[in-house]
Amino acid sequence: MLLAEGLRHRFGAVTALDDVSFRVQPGQTLAVFGPNGAGKTTLLKVLAGLIQPQQGRAQVDGGRRAIGWIGHQPQLYSQLTVRENLRFWASLYDVAVPGDLLSRLGLTEYADRPVRALSRGLVQRVAIARALVHDPAVLLLDEPFTGLDRTAAEAFSGLIAQHAAAGRATVLVTHNVEEGTGLATDVAFMRRGRFVHFAPRGRRGPAQVAEEYRNAIV
Repeated sequence: MLLAEGLRHRFGAVTALDDVSFRVQPGQTLAVFGPNGAGKTTLLKVLAGLIQPQQGRAQVDGGRRAIGWIGHQPQLYSQLTVRENLRFWASLYDVAVPGDLLSRLGLTEYADRPVRALSRGLVQRVAIARALVHDPAVLLLDEPFTGLDRTAAEAFSGLIAQHAAAGRATVLVTHNVEEGTGLATDVAFMRRGRFVHFAPRGRRGPAQVAEEYRNAIV
């Protein structure tokens, strides 16, 4: 389970988080939508333990070792090969790289190439593999579809769905309402550091969620 309670954080005069509270249970996927500067990335960094909130608390069952994180930086060693990167990250968690992880993300033929020789989209695939290498209980995803082609995006969406079906929790920040809504059990809209909407998605499709988002953010 993931819990956020009364989170507040400022950068100088800018309020990034303003009394944000919610919880995500095992099997739930929360999609967070909001304009640039709404506080989405700060929220994920607080949840991941990368930023200490000035007020409130964030808690993940199992602590930081239970978290898989995809941010704006791939957190890969460019001089190492794809396989070497994954082995390194797996070693930090005392696990082996899952045997099918490379194939599930279409990386098998690139396994022995250095990351610096890969395209932006392939680097993003490797970053996804890095985040999944230890089978985390909680995934925190900041615009994870950036740079992915349709095939890779569909494969990753399938992995997120499998993650939820296995009783894992996910918080997904994305500008793509269609992709986010398709994966979400719950949706939240952020504006000026606050959740202005948080509710189960229910039977609402992407078009309805997009309309609700536009009305909430205006």
